[in-house]
Amino acid sequence: MPTGFGTAALQSSERIAHVNERIAVSKMVAATRARSGAKWFYWIAALSIINSLIVYYGERFDLGVWLGFTSVVDSLVKRAGSAGSVLGIVSNALVAGVFITFGYFAAKAKRWAFLVGMALYLVDGLLLIERRHLLSVGFHTYALYAISRGLAAAKQVQIQI
Repeated sequence: MPTGFGTAALQSSERIAHVNERIAVSKMVAATRARSGAKWFYWIAALSIINSLIVYYGERFDLGVWLGFTSVVDSLVKRAGSAGSVLGIVSNALVAGVFITFGYFAAKAKRWAFLVGMALYLVDGLLLIERRHLLSVGFHTYALYAISRGLAAAKQVQIQI
């Protein structure tokens, strides 16, 4: 049975191991929360494309999850007829691709992706206020809240590295 210095060293190493384990678990939880916030960028892209396709096929129903930019493009495409629809689909796909890119980097807890993506989505929401898409504004508000929680978790991940 160790006594004196040997016991103190053993207890100290056990404490260090316990602290390291707690830090690792905390980091895993924060990374999971960051990925959860980042997934909202994927939802934004997917739902916006679905909504745009509904508009292109002439339905009057919309999901209420417009992007302001795609809303503007969709209304221009309706006026241009079939010639503008290809351009509209391509431009909406590019916008969705931008949000997918933010989701990819945000899932890796890159704070810049959260910040730039949120800023772009906020500006996009302002376009919707001007166009009076209030359901979409509400969706933007909730999505920004959920993404901000991912940003806070990404900050924790960066601090713990």
